[in-house]
Amino acid sequence: MPTLPPYLNGLRSFVILATFGLTLWLLSWLQPVLIPIALAILLTFLLAPLVMLLQRRKVPRAAAVSLVVVLTMAVIGGIGWLVVHQVTTLVDSFPQYEKNLDKKIASLQSGEGGFIDKAQRIIKRVSRQIDKKPAATSPTADDGPPETPPLPVRVIQEGGPFQLSQIWSGFGPVLEPLATIGLAVVLLIFMLIRREDLRDRIISLVGHGHLTLTTKALDEAGERISRYLLMQLIVNSSYGAAIGIGLYFIGVPYALLWGFFAFVFRYIPYIGPFLAAILPIALSLLTSDSWTAMFLVLGLFLALELPINMMVEPMLYGRGIGVSETGTLVMIAFWTWLWGPIGLVMSTPLTACLVVLGKYVPFLKVFDTLLGDQPALEPHIGFYQRLLARDQDEANDIAEEHFRENSLEQTYDGLLIPALNFAKRDLGSENLSEEEQRNLLATVREIVESLSTLHEKGEAAAIPEGETVAEVLPPHKVAILGCPARDEADEVALIMLKELLALGRCQVSLSTAALMVSQVVSLVEEEKPSMLCIAALPPGGSAHTRLLCLRLRSRFPDLKIFVGRWGYQGEVEKAREQLIAAGADYFGITLAETSHQMSTEVSLLPNSQPEVLAASPGSPQASSSQRGSNTAIDLTGPTAAKPA
Repeated sequence: MPTLPPYLNGLRSFVILATFGLTLWLLSWLQPVLIPIALAILLTFLLAPLVMLLQRRKVPRAAAVSLVVVLTMAVIGGIGWLVVHQVTTLVDSFPQYEKNLDKKIASLQSGEGGFIDKAQRIIKRVSRQIDKKPAATSPTADDGPPETPPLPVRVIQEGGPFQLSQIWSGFGPVLEPLATIGLAVVLLIFMLIRREDLRDRIISLVGHGHLTLTTKALDEAGERISRYLLMQLIVNSSYGAAIGIGLYFIGVPYALLWGFFAFVFRYIPYIGPFLAAILPIALSLLTSDSWTAMFLVLGLFLALELPINMMVEPMLYGRGIGVSETGTLVMIAFWTWLWGPIGLVMSTPLTACLVVLGKYVPFLKVFDTLLGDQPALEPHIGFYQRLLARDQDEANDIAEEHFRENSLEQTYDGLLIPALNFAKRDLGSENLSEEEQRNLLATVREIVESLSTLHEKGEAAAIPEGETVAEVLPPHKVAILGCPARDEADEVALIMLKELLALGRCQVSLSTAALMVSQVVSLVEEEKPSMLCIAALPPGGSAHTRLLCLRLRSRFPDLKIFVGRWGYQGEVEKAREQLIAAGADYFGITLAETSHQMSTEVSLLPNSQPEVLAASPGSPQASSSQRGSNTAIDLTGPTAAKPA
C-alpha cells in the first residue's frame, strides 16, 4: 500500500481531530434533543421483551404497549412519591437526633486537651490571623482630599410585577425536565409500536450491500443491551430490597428510603454502592447511642456487595456487554461530563453501542479496540511483544497459561514458532539487531525447557501406578537427526521438535546452523540416522533448503528427509512441489504436522534399528535397501510425499 506524503498525513490528522471536536460540540449542543431519544431507545430495549410477551398471549400491540408504559410510569411515580414522603419526614425529625450527635462528638473529646479541642483552637488562631486588617494611617497633605464614597444607584425595571422572564426563571428548571421526560415517553410509545419499521429504515439507510453486517450489529446491540438492562434491574432491585430489610432489622429509620437509594446508586459502576452507604451510616450515628449500629450498617453493605460482584453478576451477565472495566470508568466520566446525571445513568449502555459499532464498522474500530473487553493483541503477538520488552517472566506466564489450556504442540505452533518467525523478519528488515535476536532466542530456549518440564510432569502422572518411564518406553529407538537450515532460530525450532518426539521411539540428535552443506553430508554419513529433519523457518531459507535436499538425496537415496517450513504462509502447494522435486520425502508447515509425519513413519518401522544408509548410490547395500523402500507411504494426505 503506497504511503501518503507528509503533508497529506498532517491534513488527515487535522480532519480527524476536527471531526472529533465537531462531534463533541454537536453532542453538547443537541443535548435537549439527544437525551430524550437516548432515554427512549434504552427504555425500548428494556420494555420490548415485556411487550413481546403480552403479544404472544394474543394482546394487540397497541394495547400491550399502552399497558406496559402505564404500569411502568405508575411504578416510577409511586416510588417517587414514597421517596419524597420519606425525605420530608426525615427532615422534620432531624432535631430529635441532635442529642445523640452531640454525645458522640463529646465522646471523641478527651477533656480540654483532646484532639478535637486542639484542632478547633488551631483553626481559630489561623482564622484570627487571616481576619486581621492592617492599621489605618492618617492622611497627609500629599494624599489630597479624601475620596467621596460612590452613591448607590437603584435600578428600576419596567414592565409591571408579572414578567415573562421572572415566570420562566421560576418554573423553567421544573418544566425542562418534565418536557424531557414527556418527550422520552412519547418516543418510547412510538418506538415500541413501530420498532420493526425503525429497524428496516436503519437497514435501508445503511444500504442493502451491508444488509448482513447491519442485521448482525442491530441484533447484537439489542441482545447485549436488553440482557444487561434486565439483569441489572433484577440485581439492583434485589440489592436495594436486601439493604432496606437489613437496615430495618438493624434499627435505622427510613429503611425503605435507603434501600431505594441503594438501588439507584448501584447503577453507578464500582463507586455507586459506597455512595449509597454514606447516608445510612451517617443516620446510624445520629439515631444510635453507641457505635454498634454504624459497624453493622457498614458490614451489611460489604456483605452484600462482595458476593454480588464476584458471583451473582458474572453468573447473570455472562459475557456481559463487551466493555472493559477501564473503558467503563473512562466513558462514565465522559458521558457525565457531557450530559450530567443522565449521562451517568446511560453511560454503560451507550458505551456498549459504541463497542458494537466498532466491531462491525471499519472506520469506528477504534472504539472496539480501546473500550472492548477482548484482548487487544492476539496471544502470539502479545508473547512476542513481551520478548521484545525483555520481560521473560510475563512471556513465560503467557506460554504456561496457553499450555494449560492447549497441548504442547499447539503452544509451540501458536506462540513460540510465530515469535521465531517475527524475529527472523525483524532481523532481515533491520528492526532487530543480532544481539537483540540472540537474547530473544535465549529466552525462547528457556521457555521451551520450562514447558518441557511441565509436559514431562504431566506425562509422568499419566503412567500407571507401579510402572516407570523406562518400562513404558520401547527398548529400541529410531535415530533421527535434526538439521537447521540457516540460523539459530531454526535450531530453537528443532529443540521443540525434539521435545515432541522425546517420549516416543525416537532418539533425536541436533546439528548446528554453523555447518556447511558438505559438513552436513559428512555428519549424516557418520551418524547414520534413519530420518533427517531440516528446519527452515520463514522468511528466507528456501534456496538453501533445496540445495541441502539435493545433496543429501544424491548421497543417501534411502534416507527419509522431512522439511519443516513451520509458520510458512505463502503458496504451500508450490513450496511443497519444489522441495519434493529437490529430494524431500515430507513437507510440513507446522510442528504438529511434521511431528505426526515422523511418528507415523516410525510406527511403520520394525522394533530393531535397521541399517538403511548406503555409502554410495551404487553400492549393493544401497540397491537392496532401495528395492524395499523406494516409495514413500502417503501418511498425511496432501502434504505427504509423492513417489521419490
